[in-house]
Order: sequence, then structure tokens, then C-alpha cells
Amino acid sequence: MPSRSSLVRHAFGVLFLFAGAAGAVPVPSAPQLPARSYVLYDYNTGQVLAAKDPDAPHPPASLTKIMTAYVAFDALKKGDLKLDEEVLISRDAWRTGGSRSFIDPGKPVPVEVLIHGVLTQSGNDATLALAEHMAGTEAAFVDLMNAQAKRLGLTHTHFVNAHGLPADDHYSSALDMARLAAATIRDFPDYYPWYSLKSFTWNNITQPNRNRLLFWDKNVDGLKTGFTDAAGYCLVASRKADDMRLIAVILGSASERTRFQEAQALFNWGFRFYETHRLYPAGEKRTDAPVFGGQEQAVPLGLAEDLYVTVPRGKYDQLAASVEVAPRLMAPVAKGSVQGTLRVKLGDEVLIERPLVALADVGEGNFIRRAIDALRLWWQE
Repeated sequence: MPSRSSLVRHAFGVLFLFAGAAGAVPVPSAPQLPARSYVLYDYNTGQVLAAKDPDAPHPPASLTKIMTAYVAFDALKKGDLKLDEEVLISRDAWRTGGSRSFIDPGKPVPVEVLIHGVLTQSGNDATLALAEHMAGTEAAFVDLMNAQAKRLGLTHTHFVNAHGLPADDHYSSALDMARLAAATIRDFPDYYPWYSLKSFTWNNITQPNRNRLLFWDKNVDGLKTGFTDAAGYCLVASRKADDMRLIAVILGSASERTRFQEAQALFNWGFRFYETHRLYPAGEKRTDAPVFGGQEQAVPLGLAEDLYVTVPRGKYDQLAASVEVAPRLMAPVAKGSVQGTLRVKLGDEVLIERPLVALADVGEGNFIRRAIDALRLWWQE
């Protein structure tokens, strides 16, 4: 991408008027919660709306299983794992302590059943069985977990096991867990709805989902609870209403019920005082950039992904956007290549910055076109 010093600014000015806006709603301070660490994270924009020690390392307990499932979903998406594959349960998996799915050693269990055991029942036995099946050993599977954490930019996370039982050097943070939840929702839309199942039955034993918010709030559709003595009561939950999705992470709450009340307080505050809008769709032209020596004299630029913004209620009509593009693009220009930047501001604050990409290929022009443009460039020197 061109250096900032070589960019030229093209201002759009005010974006849209928010129809019916009746003025900004004052935003009170975010809830101050007793949990050791928490974050309220906007899924569409990556904005942190409220937080307490969001990067502090913390035992994640069974929240670990969100990454275990992420690795399994990734393998399913790539075709490296099949839902109907039968897994022979080892005695090590069967003996795993804590919450259980009641799978039997030596009895084949389909991968799909194990994944439901991980997500809905939080079964440590199902989790270890899935890890052993996918990677041979739990240690090898943990390498896959940590590789995914690195790829996703989870810089305050390190896994030692697949289930989250207490272990030295096994930790994550509230913000990393929010980002992992967002990646799960974004990357695996076919499998994410499994997080909303309220119960699952295996071996004639029905176990309810431990995430009480699924029962309290129809707009909550995931994700996971966790508890150990060291971790306290933990929760990652996601709530969606209209275009807005928020993720609440609670680490180290004092009781089982309190973690849900704390997450609910964050959701109530966030949805009452903020709103999300889609500003621009992916692939729609935002501006043209001049091209020298090309078959075309300009290339359309736009966004590779839909652009959302989350702002305090009533401030949508105060948004302004601008773009910066290189003043001299030389052909050829490849479709999808980054050729500029779009910024969205609220007052003096930059809320969002996204790359602008070429929406079409521009090949080199013929000799006459290149010669004419060479003279144009020479004249502008």
C-alpha cells in the first residue's frame, strides 16, 4: 500500500442522515462489575464498549472448549473431518474428571455427538476423545489450538490442554475470548447455531446447556460457560438484535448466577445506549483512483467486506467519512489489491479505518496510452 506521505485525500463529508434521529442520548458510565475481568465487544466493528482488565491473563476453565470446537469446525470446513466419522473412546478420555458426556470406552461415537458433548454438555471426556481422534494425542491437538490462537491474533492466550481443567501456563484474557467468539461466529455460520442448543441427550442421559442466558433471553444464541476453583465462574455470551451483535465475556465471577447477571447488565447497557448500522456494502464503489499507463484511466475502489459502525444512539447523523488514495497508480492494477484507506470519524475520533481495494483489474495500456501518460507524469513533475 502507498505510504501515508504519498496519499492524497478525497473527502466524502457527512455520510448519511440518520432518519428520525431525535438527538444524542446521553451515555452513562458502563456498569462496574465485581468480576475479575470482563469485556463488552462489538462483533461487527471490533470496538470494545466496556471493559475491566481486558488483557489480563486468566484461567479460562471450559471456555477453552471454544477453541477446541474452532479447531474441529475448521477441519470440518476443509473436509479433513466428517461428522459421521466414528471415534473409538480411549480409557484416558473416559477417565477424564469434571463434567462428562458419559461416553463409553471401546464404544464408537460419531464426531457429531462428541462436538455436541463439547458444546452443550461441556463434557471433558468428549473433548479429550475428539482431540485424540483429530491429532493422535492431546498434546498434538493443543499445538493446533495454539497455532489457531496465533493466527487469530490472540496475544494473551496459551493452551496446555483441550478441556480447560487446571494446568500451569494455561490462560487467556477477556478480550481474546471475545475475539475467538467473534471468529467462531464469522468463520463457521453452519456450525455456530449448535451453541444455542438448550440440551443434548446421549446414552439416554439428557443434560441441559449450562448457559442460562439461552433460557432467559431469546436474543442470546451462544456461547459457553466455565468453572474451576482457580478460574471462578466464567461466561462467553453473544446477543443479537437487528444489525447489532454484542459479545460479553465474564471471567472470575463470584457465583454461577452472578456471571449471567453481570453479562445481562452489560448487554442491557450496550443495546440501550448504542446502535449499529451498515454504512457500506462490500464491492460497492466508493471512489475512483487515476491509473497511469493502463487500459483504463481509472480504477473503482471499494471495500472487501461490509462496513458497519456502532455509535451512541442519536449520533449517527454526526458521522463523516473520507478516503485516501494514491495520486499515481501505475498499471497493471490487480483486482483486490489495496490502493487506499477509508476512515469513519465521529467528531475528531476515528472510529473505523478500513483498506480500499481495487474492484477491477486494470491491465497495461498499448504503446500510445503509455506514452501519453508518461508525458502527463513528466508534465506534472
